[in-house]
This record gives sequence, structure tokens and C-alpha cells, in this order.
Amino acid sequence: MKNFYRSICPGVLLLLSTGSGLAADGANNNFNSLLWMQASAEYKANTTQAYNTALRNIDAALRDRKWTAAKEQVGDCSSLPPAIVMDIDETVLDNSRYMGKVVLEGGEWSPVTWNEWVALQSATAVPGAVEFINAMKGKHVRVIFISNRECMKGGNPGTGNNCQEAGTIENLAKVGVAGVLPEDLLLLGERDGWTSEKKSRREYVSKKYRIVMLFGDDFGDFLPDVKSNITPQERDRLVGENKKNWGRKWFMLPNPTYGSWINILRDPKSQYIMKY
Repeated sequence: MKNFYRSICPGVLLLLSTGSGLAADGANNNFNSLLWMQASAEYKANTTQAYNTALRNIDAALRDRKWTAAKEQVGDCSSLPPAIVMDIDETVLDNSRYMGKVVLEGGEWSPVTWNEWVALQSATAVPGAVEFINAMKGKHVRVIFISNRECMKGGNPGTGNNCQEAGTIENLAKVGVAGVLPEDLLLLGERDGWTSEKKSRREYVSKKYRIVMLFGDDFGDFLPDVKSNITPQERDRLVGENKKNWGRKWFMLPNPTYGSWINILRDPKSQYIMKY
């Protein structure tokens, strides 16, 4: 398995698939999405643009002691030290090689294979992320990671591992994000009430830090109650209501392969395709 992940890593891994019987016509719904993430200059430009924009805004965020990016931050936070909150997967670490394996083998995501992938510590960096994070160290801004990688109490059934903390920290170090402390990595299930809904963890951080920026690839990395029991129209409305935050306090990284955006769509999903 380890050699497989490495062998498809260099260059344009999914371009090879067009000659091996896996067509880009729907044989796997993620084919074109992964092809874009791994092969296009546009993907790299998008992620780099997001982090460059954040870097240009950080000084203003630090000067303004009333500046906060988290809806969960209430009251006077002006005396708290600054921090940014970041998701990990597809925000800092690029897991498209894991997804590439799923596509090429005609399989599906599973907690077992995902745990194996995390243990390999082989995810690469999302372009722009490492440079931005290391720049924050120079500005004395704490970087807190809120991830739905797991650290389940009492074990994680079916995966053979009850906590992905150590592997995640090692993987971050490998891509150039060194010195991440366990207390700066807030994982799913690590404490009571830390569900896949990240609101409780943002509340936890907001008691210790003034959260000046949020980074993620999913709407739930920024707002609560947007990952289920909600319509696309309601989510669109929330985007508009928070338009002053995007590119200033909130930074969304592109991820066309998975996320709550597709989970909230009803079947048949073709009903959401507009035509003239």
C-alpha cells in the first residue's frame, strides 16, 4: 500500500487513468474533481491566492483589538492573545493521493483505509499553507487546528487505532509545519461534546484566544448548523449575509471532491443541475 501511494504521487497521477479503462465520463464521480486538484495550475493558484490574501490582511487584524472572526466569540476579547483557527484536510494537508487510490481501484472511502493513510503520514501540503503558517509564528500568532480527524474516547471501532493525533502532528512536521503541540490540535471525539460539528471547539478556543481568522474547505469550518437539515438556498443566503468576512476574516479553500455541500443535496442530485 505504501508503495502504491508513492508511485502515483509524482506529477499528474490521474492523467494515466484515461488509458487504463477508467473514463472521465462518470465511471467515478470524483475523477474530474481529483484531476483538477492534482493536475491543474488553477487549483494551485486558488489556494495560493487565499493564503496570500490572508497574509495581506493579518496586520490589520492584529492592530484592531476588536477584530474577531468567530461567531462563537462573545464579549470583550481585546486582551486575549491572537490566534487563527485552521481545518487540516484539504486546507493544510492535501489527501488527494488517498482519494486517487479510491478512484483508481473503484473503491469507496472507509474508516479503515483512511486510518491507514493517516498513519502513513504521506499527505503533502496544500500550496501556500506552510508558508502562511510559518509567517504566523514570526508574528506571534497562535495556530490552532480544528480537525475531524479522530481521537475517540474508548477507541475507534473498525480502525485499529483510537487516536490520529500523533500521525497528524508528524505529517504536519514532514511538510514543514514543525512544533505543533497536542493542545493545539483539537480532534473529533477528543473531549465530550466535540462532535463533527465544530462549534463547540471554536467556543473552546475563543475562551483563550482572540480568533482573528478562520480557514477551511467546508462551510462548517466557519458557521454552525450548516452541514445537515439545511437547503442549498439557505446556505447561499448565509454566504451573502457574511460577504464582508470572505477574503478578509474567512478563507475558503477549494475542495470539489467531498464535503457537506454534497451531503445536503437530496437524490436525485441531477435535480440541482440547471440548464437553459
